[in-house]
Amino acid sequence: MANSISITKEKNYLFPIVIIGLMFFAIGFALGINSYLIPLLNKALKVSSTESYLVLAATFSAFLIFGYPASLIIGKIGYKKTMALSFLMFAVGFYLFIPSAQMESLPLFLFASFLSGMGNTFLQASVNPYITILGPMESAAKRMSIMGISNKLAWPIAPLFLSLVIGKSVKDVQLTDITLPFYIIIGVFILLGVLALVSPLPEVKATGEDADSAEDCPYAANKTSIWQFPHLLLGCLALFLYVGVETVSLGTLVDYAQSLNLPNAELYAWIAPIGMVIGYICGIAFIPKYISQAKALRICSILAIFGSLMVVFAPAAISIWFILFMALGCSLMWPALWPLAMTDLGKFTKAGSSLLVIAIVGGALIPTAYGFLKDTYGAQNAYWLCIPCFLYILYYALKGHKIRN
Repeated sequence: MANSISITKEKNYLFPIVIIGLMFFAIGFALGINSYLIPLLNKALKVSSTESYLVLAATFSAFLIFGYPASLIIGKIGYKKTMALSFLMFAVGFYLFIPSAQMESLPLFLFASFLSGMGNTFLQASVNPYITILGPMESAAKRMSIMGISNKLAWPIAPLFLSLVIGKSVKDVQLTDITLPFYIIIGVFILLGVLALVSPLPEVKATGEDADSAEDCPYAANKTSIWQFPHLLLGCLALFLYVGVETVSLGTLVDYAQSLNLPNAELYAWIAPIGMVIGYICGIAFIPKYISQAKALRICSILAIFGSLMVVFAPAAISIWFILFMALGCSLMWPALWPLAMTDLGKFTKAGSSLLVIAIVGGALIPTAYGFLKDTYGAQNAYWLCIPCFLYILYYALKGHKIRN
């Protein structure tokens, strides 16, 4: 292919990283909208926490359904056109939030969230393997950390943007107040789709992905199925759990602050992103020169376990601040899990990345379980859910990623 990039020779990644960074920002912004909508729906529609957290479930359930089809689309039209297509899906989903608010319809809100999640699925299926294989695999976590800063800073910007445009605190907002900010968001996402389509992003391929270079990845050369890669399958489970607990740490802050009767609850949405950005900066500085991706995952797992325990056991008034340690632990999990799981996949790289994208459905199930536990045992005790998830990720960091047939 004329505009292909050789990942072993080409070293000038600055322009692609900037463009893909904008895509990661869009992903974070779209997901951050949910942290504003959850308490709003809880109040305006007088639904339970379990029901309001179904917004997250609807968003992330799209990953289960469209994760594999997204990889097929990428194979047909390439990464760049798939990115542009994803922004069109986003725009349609965001538009449906407007009649959802006017009709005060939870089912329509869930359908709009699902369509937005479909756009998120196609965008994630494009940008994550793209940035992973854009350069050497051993430094993929560094590139993913740069993307992570862009992504996680967008999470709290979304509720802040909605508050500023609406001009009210979240406790005073009516559902119909979201109309103007969503029209603005739709316009911006359409522009991003055009940018993705016209930008000169090179197409990329992983080592051994082409049939004529299969010998470059001997471990995958004789494999006949994606199910023959245990380190990938264990990594999918780790990613499933990670996305769920990261979504809990990022998506529950405004709701948890309201449960604790803290003033200006939307401002607490910054706690988790600050922790994650600190972690990402460390990843950029230390990986792979000083620590490996696996060691970074081990350190982060221990930090996340500590943060989860402190959220549960600390006095309620200060427990929310320990979510920063959960988020700090989550920071390098995504950047480390992707390259560890995708190593040695060769010709199965796109199929493997589609399984990892499907694993993002953890963001649907685990936050919904959190909402149920909150209704049953209280908001603080609901964070017990995170501890076994982080323990498994620690296992993957210690042993799971090394397993080969």
